[in-house]
Amino acid sequence: MAADHQAQVDELLAGYRRSREQLASVRRSLRALTASESSPDGLVTATVDGRGSLTALVITEQAYRAHRPAELAALVVGASRAAAEAVGRSAADVLAPIMPAGADPADVLRGGPDEPERSASPDDEALEPVTWLEGPRQ
Repeated sequence: MAADHQAQVDELLAGYRRSREQLASVRRSLRALTASESSPDGLVTATVDGRGSLTALVITEQAYRAHRPAELAALVVGASRAAAEAVGRSAADVLAPIMPAGADPADVLRGGPDEPERSASPDDEALEPVTWLEGPRQ
């Protein structure tokens, strides 16, 4: 009997280790993601990291001559947004294989409907906001 329990414990630990390594691999893949998108005229290119944060911006000399400041700003915002959407699609593709059937990886990345609801309590102020991708926020 004890051997049966030990075998069950060993199998549970092995499953836990596999799941933990798979999650670590997914996290590494998500951190490595980048995407670059250009404005329709090709004069502005924005690059974002796996979280959609701007990491590089290229504005050609011609862009300063071709666009007024407000237009140029709109091109920067548009290219940045397009790059963030592209990296979001890539992140959803990375998550899809480990998601349960019927779950939407994009919802998980946005912190959408798959999050369990919890009731408000006086202790809520003591809780740190946490996401499963980033850990505690500082």
